[in-house]
Amino acid sequence: MNKPELPPYLNQIKVVLSRTSHPANIGSAARAMKTMGLTRLVLVAPQLMQTPMTPEPPQFHPADIAAYQLPEECFILASGARDVLEKASIVATLNEALADTTLSCALTSRKRELTAPMHTPRELAPSLLQAAAQNQTVALVFGNETFGLSIEEAQSCNRLITINGNPDYFSLNLAQAVQVMCYEIFSHADVAMDYLKQPMHYASHEQINGMVMHLRDTMQDVRFFDRRNEVRLIRRMSAMFNRAELTTEDIDILRGFFNTVSQRVQKNHS
Repeated sequence: MNKPELPPYLNQIKVVLSRTSHPANIGSAARAMKTMGLTRLVLVAPQLMQTPMTPEPPQFHPADIAAYQLPEECFILASGARDVLEKASIVATLNEALADTTLSCALTSRKRELTAPMHTPRELAPSLLQAAAQNQTVALVFGNETFGLSIEEAQSCNRLITINGNPDYFSLNLAQAVQVMCYEIFSHADVAMDYLKQPMHYASHEQINGMVMHLRDTMQDVRFFDRRNEVRLIRRMSAMFNRAELTTEDIDILRGFFNTVSQRVQKNHS
């Protein structure tokens, strides 16, 4: 079965990472996005930190954005989503990132000083997809790993989303939060999974009956019916196998087993 095509309106949804500090999170977020059919990434004023893999992180200068290049660590963590990073937009401010958006969603757990109602990803995903299907641009906005979105950044958005979790311990990595949100979006896009299913070749009535007769012969070989009612037992076994929706592969396995049993019995009796 052919793979389904992704809905084109997914291209209307972009992920915005504001002031991200760890190079690996940018790459992992890109991977999370592409896995869920999203490819538009916007980076707002990256503030990359030193890491063992990136000892000299690039410095972001608003006046020279064109010269800014992501370190290789981002691309390594992106795995097969390198193209998402290569096409990513880099801007100086969140307002620039949101300029063309109709719906902008701040991913935050900050409630104080914010008056807009909070929603879970599942609650908002249908309306976000509906807007995208109407050719509106939707943004999912994530803040810095340590500080999250500032009050000003959150208020720049017109929707608030909180990923619910354990109230006693809730600590999602940035890339994990991106994955959760992108998955929820994708799950509502209703992309068929039939192409992942193995084709089932169900056994015919004749094949099942033949296998049951083979079973009967094997049971006779091991003298199973010496103290049992053969007719009643075979009738019940036949009914059971007919209910089981056996495949042709199941039949082959069972008959191979019956052959082995019969051969062993004959060998022991010879």
